[in-house]
Amino acid sequence: MLAITLAELGLYILYVSIPILILYIAYLVATKAFKDMGFSSIEAAIIIFVSFILGYGIIDSYVGFNFANIQLFTYNSWVVGINTGGAIIPILLSVYLVIKKKLPIKKICIGVILVAVVTFFVTYPDPRKGIVSPFPFWVVPAFLASILSVILLWKNFRQAAPLAYVSGTIGVLLGADLFHLLGLLNYPAQNGSPAVIGGANVFDMVFVTGILAVIVDGLFMYQKKSKRTS
Repeated sequence: MLAITLAELGLYILYVSIPILILYIAYLVATKAFKDMGFSSIEAAIIIFVSFILGYGIIDSYVGFNFANIQLFTYNSWVVGINTGGAIIPILLSVYLVIKKKLPIKKICIGVILVAVVTFFVTYPDPRKGIVSPFPFWVVPAFLASILSVILLWKNFRQAAPLAYVSGTIGVLLGADLFHLLGLLNYPAQNGSPAVIGGANVFDMVFVTGILAVIVDGLFMYQKKSKRTS
């Protein structure tokens, strides 16, 4: 009986520890990405924490305000809104990086437009789920943003990671949500159905694209960084 109890306890610890370990690794990867963009560890942790807390509406019921769906306007039966963690924070971070890192506007436009176009073709509107993208197509914008940042800023790797983030996040918001918004709103819906920019599936796609784009960019630029610092 004791052996069975210990075995069950071991399995329980295993089941609990694996998700925690996965989340911890994901946190380390995300923090590394933000550090590559010039943020400190504390700033990176705050950005990640606030994005998820506000983006998923975890504190909405406590503060009496819907951060997960800030209403903008209504269209037919749809209530169009914008998500704090999936749209507002990435936009503010992108503006900050453009100004702080003095990113060239022309190269920003090239990166954002190309990522937006590709994102449009790998996503589609679903009236039940919002804007969705099947696996593995949802990772394509991240790799494209990384490749473009390397090509456009090969001679200045310190600006490459910020450009990858800006191109990836803004490109996904434009290509997934804004370009598909009218198509989604043309579907019949129940009164008060939400259509959230940067919400639901796009929240994950925006966050993952920004992080993955910077990580892949770092892999591309690793050899160049090593030669520069040696």
